[in-house]
Amino acid sequence: MLGFELTDEQRELKELARKFAEQEIIPRAREYDDKEIFPRDVCEKAFAAGLMNFGVPKELGGPGLGVLDTSLIVEELNYGCAGISNAVGANDLATLPVLIAGNDEQKKTYLGQLVERLTFCAFAITEPGAGSDVAAMSTTYRREGDEFVLNGTKHFISNGSVADWYVTFATSDKRLKHKGISCFVFPANLPGITRRRMHGKLGQRAADTGEIYYEDLRIPASAMVGREGEGFKYAMGTFDRSRPEIGAIAIGIAQRALDECLKYSRQRNAFGQPIANFQAIQFMMADMAIEIEASRLLTYKAAWLVDRGESPNVISSYSKAFSADACMRITTNAVQIFGGYGYMKEYPVEKLMRDAKLLQIYEGTSQIQRVVIARGLLKD
Repeated sequence: MLGFELTDEQRELKELARKFAEQEIIPRAREYDDKEIFPRDVCEKAFAAGLMNFGVPKELGGPGLGVLDTSLIVEELNYGCAGISNAVGANDLATLPVLIAGNDEQKKTYLGQLVERLTFCAFAITEPGAGSDVAAMSTTYRREGDEFVLNGTKHFISNGSVADWYVTFATSDKRLKHKGISCFVFPANLPGITRRRMHGKLGQRAADTGEIYYEDLRIPASAMVGREGEGFKYAMGTFDRSRPEIGAIAIGIAQRALDECLKYSRQRNAFGQPIANFQAIQFMMADMAIEIEASRLLTYKAAWLVDRGESPNVISSYSKAFSADACMRITTNAVQIFGGYGYMKEYPVEKLMRDAKLLQIYEGTSQIQRVVIARGLLKD
């Protein structure tokens, strides 16, 4: 039996998140984007409101929300600003490997921190020479007695320069490719770690994007998450769960773009009438609405499948690829509808277009999603 109606609790979550976006995010979005201000103050308010760390289990004091409920919240927060919302939501990505493969002590130590006080964490996998090709990573680890020693560089890491702890990935031998990769969790203040914030991004400028350097970093053997050599599997399992949330980010940005176009097209006159009366403008907005609705259906289905305990990597890729690409088209057309004003910072659509671009890049580019989908189609 199919059903498309949200529960009362889900509607309340969406309403809470939308109200937070309108009151706490939208008023700060322009300034924080212009000045690249990390929104710690907004995160403090989000933490107090219960709008962070959605996946932390109830037994550890967290909300224990599933991917669908989380996606509903993420959609509404990103209606306000994707950069600020990245800071609010980035913890969720870092918690996933610990939830997937961490032992009880790791979950208690690290996930427990997230509900005790405002804490930031980061999922550190991308490197200067290993983005889409995760198996080509150069960060290495070796065993020395009861410790592991890590060396290497991670960059483009959300929360990278502000995190209190890291989930990171390293290889014991590059020749083993994905079979040599293991996962580790450890505090971010250990000797051997240096980090810096990366500046000059096109969009999502309020979010912290960091570069992390490991120089003979010594961590205890207990820092390994799960089994040695299975880090690649944990990373891919993480993306299966996180990609629907990227779809939700895209929906939030795209919905904001459409709403801004609807408002502007009724107010802006040309040739003696509102431009909303012109069929060319109407068709552009109709196409936006179609793609937003299709994005919702794909994203919600992918999230629902994850919550059912399935591993829908192809469906998750459908969700991310379609929603990200649609969001880019929608925000670009929003600038077109606004015309010259759309090119100016005075209006919000140029920022929405800049923020949208990253969705086609991080957590697997739109091209990589198509590789995953094609392999799934050909697998049988």
